[in-house]
Amino acid sequence: MTLDFSYQGSASRIVFGRGASARAGEWVEASGCRRALILSTPQQAGDAEALAGRLGALAVGVFSGAVMHTPVEVTEEALVRAKELEADCVVSLGGGSTTGLGKAMAYRTDIVQIVIPTTYAGSEVTPILGQTEGGAKTTLRSPKVLPEVVIYDAELTLGLPVGMSVNSGLNAIAHAAEGLYAVDRNPIATLMAAEGMRALKEALPGIVAQPGNIEAREKALYGAWLCGTVLGQITMALHHKICHVLGGSFNTPHAETHAVMLPHTIGFNAAATPELLQPVADIFGGSAGQALYEFAAAIGAPTSLKDFGLIEADLDRAAEIATANPYPNPRPIDRASIRLLLQEAWEGSRPEM
Repeated sequence: MTLDFSYQGSASRIVFGRGASARAGEWVEASGCRRALILSTPQQAGDAEALAGRLGALAVGVFSGAVMHTPVEVTEEALVRAKELEADCVVSLGGGSTTGLGKAMAYRTDIVQIVIPTTYAGSEVTPILGQTEGGAKTTLRSPKVLPEVVIYDAELTLGLPVGMSVNSGLNAIAHAAEGLYAVDRNPIATLMAAEGMRALKEALPGIVAQPGNIEAREKALYGAWLCGTVLGQITMALHHKICHVLGGSFNTPHAETHAVMLPHTIGFNAAATPELLQPVADIFGGSAGQALYEFAAAIGAPTSLKDFGLIEADLDRAAEIATANPYPNPRPIDRASIRLLLQEAWEGSRPEM
């Protein structure tokens, strides 16, 4: 076997353990900071205020305006708040929306980021920022957006609703699956992808059956960390391109869109590269796309784009946008094939592969 690859490990400090978030103040100080702005969504504003209280004098305020798809206007509002408070770091508490806001702020100012994830998205360990402006979502990659510290505390995920747990977990699986066939894939990322997907495959049914199962919650966080780390090392392909188009141009919900599209995009690429997607088939049992579809349906994930308010007429425009500037992909794409893929996802039909 000939090996020829490039590998770059993550510079983020990973802190993992039950109750680890209680030490957030120590990591603020270890980062050389003294004035932390706590970030959250409006739904988690109370949790953010409580965290600010625990940080005491290290916290200078809370900005609870983070929203899905990281609109540029929200980032600008948060930057004004940070400047007013003379914040020297942000502590991002929550899921991908809050993490995205912190990343967007860091991209513009290089402010220190400490992230405390409460979902299984995995974006907290990537140097990737997706942001929306003028009805279009664009992505960029920069070391400036990679958080300095990520604190994983399974106790904070015990209250995460089952549906959100399932959808964010499938979002993480999507990160790993694309790492298997990425143009710049490497054997280390492949190992991490398989381990991360296996952990989530074992954890998510346990969370559905018993939402308070701390062991399952912990394993899901572990899987999300691994899957997110894979995404941070590789170039995104068709799956992420389509999800970015649907989210940025049609405002479909982020994690749910990944959950619906995952079986279809993986099945599409499995037709061309079954050997690269064999780990998915081995872990979930069966052909890659069909196995993911059946797994997602079994744990109650959404299976149809039309459930998000997307109408059939939108699919033509979505296919046009997705193929206008495509990401590298192992199977050649064209407008007709992507339009058919979107139709199947809109209907919620079982993939052929």
